[in-house]
Amino acid sequence: MSYLNRSFYALKATPIGQYLSNITSGFLLCLMVAMSAKFVSEHYGGPVILYALLMGIALNYLSTEGRCVAGIEFCAKSILRFGIALLGARITIEQLMGLGITPIMIVLVSVPATVLFGFFVGRWLKLGRGQSILSGSAVGICGASAALAVAAVLPYNKHAEKNLIFTVVCVTALSTLAMVAYPLVVTAFEMSPTASGVFLGATIHDVAQVVGAGYLMSDEIGDVATFTKLLRVSTLVPVVLIIALIAARWGKTPFDTAPSGFPLPSFLVAFIVIVSINSAGFIAFEVSEFMVEMSRWCLILAMVGLGMKSSFKELADMGWRPIALMLAETLFLAGLVLIWLQF
Repeated sequence: MSYLNRSFYALKATPIGQYLSNITSGFLLCLMVAMSAKFVSEHYGGPVILYALLMGIALNYLSTEGRCVAGIEFCAKSILRFGIALLGARITIEQLMGLGITPIMIVLVSVPATVLFGFFVGRWLKLGRGQSILSGSAVGICGASAALAVAAVLPYNKHAEKNLIFTVVCVTALSTLAMVAYPLVVTAFEMSPTASGVFLGATIHDVAQVVGAGYLMSDEIGDVATFTKLLRVSTLVPVVLIIALIAARWGKTPFDTAPSGFPLPSFLVAFIVIVSINSAGFIAFEVSEFMVEMSRWCLILAMVGLGMKSSFKELADMGWRPIALMLAETLFLAGLVLIWLQF
């Protein structure tokens, strides 16, 4: 036992040991809150990401001082990057090509159109260009996951984290409303199962809500909606790449760990590599499932950490303009896809 004690204190005296010691308290706190959010979501319904955010925001005071600060920062940044990289395990090129040309064309047009729409309307509303791009990407691609990925390559300023939290809260709330309302829309327009699935997958923000809305109607609609949504998720790579190249001219990003002259962050490179390996069939199904589940937990932990670094008062101080922007983006995307499918 004495040998183990000496080994423990020897490790603790090293830089790595000191770092692990500093982040342990905050990490365990975020993990406990994440597990609580997961429990509430599974037993009472609702999106776990939103619960994680709200619970984190309620514990905002813990991120200002004390033993938990370093661990909260670790979850909000390092765990976040790791979780985004693992998102590639749920995508294969074969899945995307099996959708046919119509959903591919809809996604290739609607995603950049929504991002550009958000940018120009945001500038018209006198919002920052970073916030405008962030909200457009979240609505156009895949909700909270896209917001997290895009925020990691946008220039960092004192409002960056607050903008990210606000965007995630709004896009999650709008996605939940869409999950309930959009099945009524496709029923009212008497769409075919394939068209219904494409509409749901191309317009609802988060993957979980797409799955919920699709399979609520039928298995066929659920399958088409899920694959269409995966196609939207796959656009995360080129969109973030383009934004990273542009943002490299604007200023330093919060996760700027790439070498000088190479604007791609390491988590995005890892995402591309995992998608490629998964598409080639080199990742066993069990391993892929584990990576997807690990990614889900990492993003929940990151949401808790980001929530702890914000507050309801800060969010309320942002005013009505960001909400109006995200609502306009949501209506624009839904209208664009609906018109395409109808005509």
